[in-house]
Amino acid sequence: MNGFPEGFLWGGATAANQCEGGWDLDGKGVSCAEMCTNGAHKKPKRITRTIEPDALYPTHDGIDFYHHYKEDIAMFAEMGFKCYRFSINWTRIYPTGFEEIPNEKGLLFYENVIDECLKYGIEPLITLSHYEMPFAMCREFNGWADRRAIDLFVKYAGTVLRRFKGKVKYWLTFNEINCGMLPMGNFMSLGILHPGTEDILHQVDVPQDRFQGLHHQFVASALTVKMAHEIDPDYKVGCMIAYMLSYPLTCDPGDVELARERNTVNNYYCSDVMVRGAYPYFAPRVWEENGIELNITDEDREILKAGTVDFYSHSYYMSICASCDPEKDKASGNILGGARNPYLKATAWDWQIDPTGLRIMLNEVYGRYGIPIMVVENGLGTRDTVNEDGSIDDSYRIDYLRDHIKAMQEALKDGVEIWGYTPWGCIDLVSNADGEMAKRYGFIYVDKQDDGAGSYARSRKKSFYWYKNVIATNGRDLGEEVNAG
Repeated sequence: MNGFPEGFLWGGATAANQCEGGWDLDGKGVSCAEMCTNGAHKKPKRITRTIEPDALYPTHDGIDFYHHYKEDIAMFAEMGFKCYRFSINWTRIYPTGFEEIPNEKGLLFYENVIDECLKYGIEPLITLSHYEMPFAMCREFNGWADRRAIDLFVKYAGTVLRRFKGKVKYWLTFNEINCGMLPMGNFMSLGILHPGTEDILHQVDVPQDRFQGLHHQFVASALTVKMAHEIDPDYKVGCMIAYMLSYPLTCDPGDVELARERNTVNNYYCSDVMVRGAYPYFAPRVWEENGIELNITDEDREILKAGTVDFYSHSYYMSICASCDPEKDKASGNILGGARNPYLKATAWDWQIDPTGLRIMLNEVYGRYGIPIMVVENGLGTRDTVNEDGSIDDSYRIDYLRDHIKAMQEALKDGVEIWGYTPWGCIDLVSNADGEMAKRYGFIYVDKQDDGAGSYARSRKKSFYWYKNVIATNGRDLGEEVNAG
């Protein structure tokens, strides 16, 4: 009962915009992510309308996976990966989104990455949209706020679904789609950029545009799921949700109700549409309270019904507390807000560590939907120190991951069907929240610093050998002390 099912997909996850680099090579266009300068902890990334020659854009180089992918995938294979989750950057395939003919060099790059994975028996899990919308679409018609984005996305999705038929089985449509429910998701998730917006955390927000943009993404996702099943009946297509677990700070009924509301709206508004094929019962109140009048056609409703996903996937990093006291409700310091939980420790970036919350949410989701689940992002972002001998003792990362894997074991015992686990940033990469390299997640250290300096050399951390042992024993041995080679 302490192991995992046979065939469990152990692996890791990255995103194109945070690791690839090569931002303007081989015909690639500019994505929204590549218009963001570097930030720091509590200093948000700026969003620029043009590339400023004196500014630092960390995603332009990433960790240069574009030229190191063979080396990196070989290291993933050394750990024993069964699955590697990565994204295709839309702008490598259609540089502006408007082209009729795809960029062959971009398709060939991803074909090479996929083939390299398959050479080692690693199952690709591909995200079609991971914050990489063509910036030209943002500039031309404000991204997903415009219905024209639907057809452009479906064209792109169809191109790669057909190209990689027989090589890829698992797909995700939109990464953390529910981040579009938050003001910070305007540009990052939806390619919406209103006049006056200067940085990623303080955006000019028009809820009507944001929720209409989300609706367009739902329609695009449903059309893609249906198309995928027509192209290859063996394709499995999932949704991907940023699960934001809220607890009431106290037993004050006001706190309990606020936590219930946040859990329901933040976590299930999007997945209800994508899993059940229709908006949830509480959606009309969300629209009314935000002054939203969605343009939903009868054809849209039929498309949503016909394009439900095959499995549910999610990110989970932390939980937050809800308090009806406005001062306490802003006390945690993390990007999701909320009150600080006195029973939990926090990372250097103020993300509270709560492995039990993973078991709670897995049960909640499986009880609601009854479809398979993949945990496709989970990990500890923090500073690592390279010792004089080159070793990196990241026992704190081992502790974090071990406790979350134990929580998955308990959920499996509860009866939850979990297909796989791909911890975030299996190799160090640029932080999405603030563009830092100092906030490291990987089993593999990359010599790149916040100022852009570094050799890009790769090296194995202590967690590399620990995770290798976890995979080799299919989760039966979660011990910390392992032979570092």
